[in-house]
Amino acid sequence: MIALKRKLVVAEDGAQVGVLLDMRTYRRMLKEIEELESIRAFDNAKAVREEKIPYEQAVREIEKRRR
Repeated sequence: MIALKRKLVVAEDGAQVGVLLDMRTYRRMLKEIEELESIRAFDNAKAVREEKIPYEQAVREIEKRRR
């Protein structure tokens, strides 16, 4: 789990409108999101009854779509 070090951006009316993160935390969060996307894609692929493709090919196709 990521321990967040954040600073809130607050509007004049007191509403929280943004968050500032240090780059290390931001990069770790992106990495975690990418991993979760891969897991979700894998789960979706398992649930669909379509032609099966090798894992390595699936990873390549997922990476292509991210760019």
